[in-house]
Amino acid sequence: MHIIVCIKQVPDSTKISIDPVTKTLQREGVESILNPFDEYALELALRIKDETGARVSVISMGPPQAQVIIREALARGADDGVLLSDRAYAGADTLATAYALASGIKKITAKPDLVLFGKQAIDGDTAQVGPGVSEDLDLPLVTYVKSLEIDRSGRFTVETLMDDGTEVIEGHLPAVMTVVKEAATPRFATLSGWVAAKHADVQVWMAKDTGADPERLGLKGSPTKVVDTFPPPVKTGGEKIDTRKDPAAAVKAIMGILKKKKLGV
Repeated sequence: MHIIVCIKQVPDSTKISIDPVTKTLQREGVESILNPFDEYALELALRIKDETGARVSVISMGPPQAQVIIREALARGADDGVLLSDRAYAGADTLATAYALASGIKKITAKPDLVLFGKQAIDGDTAQVGPGVSEDLDLPLVTYVKSLEIDRSGRFTVETLMDDGTEVIEGHLPAVMTVVKEAATPRFATLSGWVAAKHADVQVWMAKDTGADPERLGLKGSPTKVVDTFPPPVKTGGEKIDTRKDPAAAVKAIMGILKKKKLGV
């Protein structure tokens, strides 16, 4: 079995700022980390590897410095890693990103058994790339995976996390799945794992290496255009009314506010 885990380097969510000119995230000088949700997908893949001997490959798209998260995945137990890094990928929206990743996955293996994603990335929060790759690879999709069991024939049983509970889905590999944090607790890399990862050969592929159509990459392949980006307004404490001194007056004041806001009173 060959499992592909798609991972992303993201800025620390507590230190995000917006460039006032380009309307994009400012990444220079900001600490970058492995997307937390991708850690759960990686751990799920590594558990399957522990049980079945599956091969686990990781792939990411980003600038050269994103190699650090590839090596982190290798240190935890992944077998090999690929970084898609090229100016042609710059400015990609989720559609172009999904296409680029799918092209890279096809170069890694023509027939992946399982492709895993974290449910979403903390910098974009769209949860669209996993489903997009499913479409580009023409593979079935299961989202919000909480638990996964696979038998020797490749038949899987998945428990997915829903807003009002859980749902059990059965199917047969190959498939693409997105994983929630309830699926697994990420393991720590061992010292020997870090040493091996430091000296591992991380393949870096440009767009031409994957055979991707240049018109479907980066800004050219992105129908989504960012018109404006801004932080949400700071919430205030609201209007306070003291009900202790004159409860009747306080009630009257509250009713007046609700009426002014046309909230059904």
